Amino acid sequence: MRICVFGAGAVGGHIAARLAAAGNEVSVVARGAHLEAIKKNGLKLLHGEQTISGPLRASERAADLGAQDYVLVTLKANLLGAFAEACAPLLGPRTAVAFVQNGIPWWAARQIERLDPGGTLARAIAPERILGGVAYSANDVLEPGVIFNHVPNRNMVVVGEADNADSQRIRFLRSLLEKAGMSSPPVSDIRTAIWSKLAMNLGTSSLCTITGANIAAVRSDPRLAELVARLGAEGRAIAQAQGISLEGAPQRPGGGHSSGMISHKPSMLQDYERGRPMEIDSQLMAPIALARAKGVPTPSLDLAAALVAHKAAAKGLYRISYT
Repeated sequence: MRICVFGAGAVGGHIAARLAAAGNEVSVVARGAHLEAIKKNGLKLLHGEQTISGPLRASERAADLGAQDYVLVTLKANLLGAFAEACAPLLGPRTAVAFVQNGIPWWAARQIERLDPGGTLARAIAPERILGGVAYSANDVLEPGVIFNHVPNRNMVVVGEADNADSQRIRFLRSLLEKAGMSSPPVSDIRTAIWSKLAMNLGTSSLCTITGANIAAVRSDPRLAELVARLGAEGRAIAQAQGISLEGAPQRPGGGHSSGMISHKPSMLQDYERGRPMEIDSQLMAPIALARAKGVPTPSLDLAAALVAHKAAAKGLYRISYT
């Protein structure tokens, strides 16, 4: 089975290492020092007391890797334009493309232009190829070529057809992930997993970014914890207005949705601190747009998103747009 992980950073590297170790024909698209280390020493995943690795191919150019059975896109949502430009050589007649990302995915809200500026993704990826995905997994790139997993045995990757069909290819992909050691439970509506994680992250991602504090510090402050709860409630209200029930959302091995890594910094704050473009549109602005369309009031989210956007824009990491 030929599988390409496009964007083999922390989460993508975790998935790629596991799939390669399970005997699949895996390739990764990466860049810089991380790519050079993978080419030289392979890709290693430190998972508890285990070091997980397997043979794989690595390149900065999708054209070097050829057509695949599955492509798992693990880039940040704001970087997906690079995939649209480069993906054609990876796509055979039956290649399925799973977008594993945080926030509202472009394919689920095509009316929000900022999620796919200029429609580049829509032109590059035919609708019948699209799978949705959500990763529940806390990882860091410890050093180039080495991924460190913070939550051994509590990692989950939920995948589903964009139209929620119970297809053979989605059942097979779940099986591949399970055999590689990642929980991948069935879900009747992939949007349930998308919104479940988003509602959980709305408060921590925004408030940690605004304050510079980790999750533990935000949750231990009574007033901030109250605000986290209000942001989560607003997220659930938006989901409900979209006809999405979060009851019965997939849970991690051992139960629950949170990683339990309360000393961890959310990826949005990590991007801010490292001077990288931030996923503000998919995680904050798109939910607000969907709320507006359904008449759902989101006073806490409106304020948090404005503060995050201003802070990011001041550092040159986000361009504010009110259209």
